[in-house]
Amino acid sequence: MAMTLAQVVPWGRSLDEYQQMFDLSPQALQSKILGCGDGPASFNAELTAQGGQVISVAPLYTFSAEQIAARVEATSTIVVEQVQQSLQDYVWTRFRDPQDLGRHRLATMRHFLIDYNAGKAAGRYQIQSLPTLDFADGTFDLALSSHLLLLYSEQLSYDFHLAAIRDLCRVARKVCIFPVLDLKCRVSAYIEPLQSVLTSQGYAVTLDVVPYEFQRGGNRMLRISKL
Repeated sequence: MAMTLAQVVPWGRSLDEYQQMFDLSPQALQSKILGCGDGPASFNAELTAQGGQVISVAPLYTFSAEQIAARVEATSTIVVEQVQQSLQDYVWTRFRDPQDLGRHRLATMRHFLIDYNAGKAAGRYQIQSLPTLDFADGTFDLALSSHLLLLYSEQLSYDFHLAAIRDLCRVARKVCIFPVLDLKCRVSAYIEPLQSVLTSQGYAVTLDVVPYEFQRGGNRMLRISKL
């Protein structure tokens, strides 16, 4: 049974996962990075500790650390149960089983929470949401969208996706979106129309293989840059 979620849920990833999902080189990690929809990912905390420059944006940052912890704990139970019912849809190399996945996600969230208040005060965690961001044109070298755009193709419309990607391209020189599958492990129906429209508007759009695969067949990202 494929996963079914009515709305975007907080479910964060680590720096190591970001490096593999987006095939980030050491040079890329030295860029000025926007993480869009990072939620409770430890990516920002870990990269900042290594001297990186990253700002994460998400509506989740409206809430306190205690509220986020409670929400992620509740989310973990729901997601793990759904993954357990569709084991065949996932590649079990990084994680042993759904329970191991849940433990990893909660550990990632706790790493994020240790950094959350200090990062929020420093402006590294900002309350913003797509499709419109409050940054000047060209603020970032690289914008990353992890498990938001395309994954939630049934919950977020095509028009939302197009507007969101255009704004990401406005604030960053390059945009990467992972995965390109929806929650039912199907290639998003938006891929082809987005490629067509964005290409006609002067963007280079490619589907690139990356060294990360958890959803079965989900080892590609969408890369967009201005020609």
